[in-house]
Amino acid sequence: MILLQSSGGSGMFNLVLFGGILLVFYFFIIRPQAKKQKEQNNFAKSLEKGMEVATGSGIVGKITKVEDDFIQLQVDQKSFLKVFKSAISKEMTEALKKQETK
Repeated sequence: MILLQSSGGSGMFNLVLFGGILLVFYFFIIRPQAKKQKEQNNFAKSLEKGMEVATGSGIVGKITKVEDDFIQLQVDQKSFLKVFKSAISKEMTEALKKQETK
């Protein structure tokens, strides 16, 4: 009988512990990822003709045409690539700009 009586309050403790884990998960994983995605989307919307950018796979080129979801990159004198706007990496483009200023 003593063992049966001692397990009465553990349900509330488990609920509070689970809620705490969810809060930590939200503030350290979900929220920063959503912020990063929002910055990437704003960056993709701000792409203009003439900008030098880098894709996520490392291709560097100058934007020659901007469409709704696509951009055209000039990677050499007569070489053009059509890529999704979302393929342009904000981090790699910023690193490219820093490298050019040195």
